[in-house]
Amino acid sequence: MVVAPQPSSGRIAELDALRGIAVIGIVWMNVHVFALPIQAYYNPLAWGGESPLDRLVWAASFVFVEDKFRTLFAMLFGAGCLILFDRGRAASGPGKAWRAHYARMAVLFAIGLVHAILLANNDILRAYALAGLALPLLAPLSPRALVVVAIGLMALHVGAGIVTFGGGLYDWHMGRFSSDATFFMERNFGTDPAAVSFMLERGQETLRERVVRRVEGMPGQLSAIAASLPLNLSAIALGMAFWRGGMLAGRWRTFRLQRLAAVCALVAVPALLALAWFVAESGFPGALTGAASLVLSAPFDTLLGIAYAALAMAFFTPGGFATRRLATVGRLSLTNYLMTSVILASIFASWGFGLFGTVSRAEAFAFGFVPIMAMLAWSPTWIARFGQGPLERLWRGISGLFG
Repeated sequence: MVVAPQPSSGRIAELDALRGIAVIGIVWMNVHVFALPIQAYYNPLAWGGESPLDRLVWAASFVFVEDKFRTLFAMLFGAGCLILFDRGRAASGPGKAWRAHYARMAVLFAIGLVHAILLANNDILRAYALAGLALPLLAPLSPRALVVVAIGLMALHVGAGIVTFGGGLYDWHMGRFSSDATFFMERNFGTDPAAVSFMLERGQETLRERVVRRVEGMPGQLSAIAASLPLNLSAIALGMAFWRGGMLAGRWRTFRLQRLAAVCALVAVPALLALAWFVAESGFPGALTGAASLVLSAPFDTLLGIAYAALAMAFFTPGGFATRRLATVGRLSLTNYLMTSVILASIFASWGFGLFGTVSRAEAFAFGFVPIMAMLAWSPTWIARFGQGPLERLWRGISGLFG
């Protein structure tokens, strides 16, 4: 999934366990992509969000899940790639290290492309592979410089997002509900009945129809991926900074980790709660709902992702049961990420049990426990027998041919 493959020796159990948390956490948002029309991913009123329980699930996801685990994914991707890049540079020199890194990114992009066409249109591997192209340029920087780069990239993301959503937000504020900007936002992030019905019909397409449509729509997908690069590269730079600074390497004292987690959470959680309340009290207008999910919450999502990382490194112990179990999930992070999509597609897609658009938001969230339990059950057995996941082995083997 999101971390470059590593040899089995010299692993940090707490870091592997953090990868396991990231893999598990992403399921609780991805399940809504598989189960509900895309508008409902952002807006509970679009579909399956009528009851108080559904609203609670949306609020809890918005505050504690959505994009927090994307931040963890990207941070760990940056740390993992930096580990391999530094090892390669020390062993073979910078030239070969660069070639090996770019080979890994090319193969990862190819894996993500297949994943997006067949299963999950919101695949994150392609964005990480493209953002990872800048990693060798960032590798010489100090931890402090990397944090500054991350802040600058976050500011770029927020600024560009405000420009994108500004017209719709202004029209909503002025009460103009018939402008082109408002129609666009309502179709993508609101409750427009025609747009939701269209997505419900699309959810019944066959696998062949889906493949054809997604291949034809690839240019638009690449544009969306390009727009996400500053945000993902910001988190990648943070992961590199926290590895170089010793936090993800397990060299920080517990009190320092707890203090970082507390500061980040005390800033992020009240801001996210206030933002969720404001969106709900405003009636979930498309422009505000989209801007809140994709732009306004982004700095606080990142802070809470950092808090999760610090807490995991503070409280996980190498010999603990939870650490060991989650570490096996994390060591199969690429395989588990992709297998999650296979399981969810089997449940919701037309070529599986066909439950797309038939469940509420809360019910969809509950279905997320199916792949989570599968990961927790099969990962220890696979690691004990084979030591490395099948797709991790494939990624590493193909990359080695070109690197």
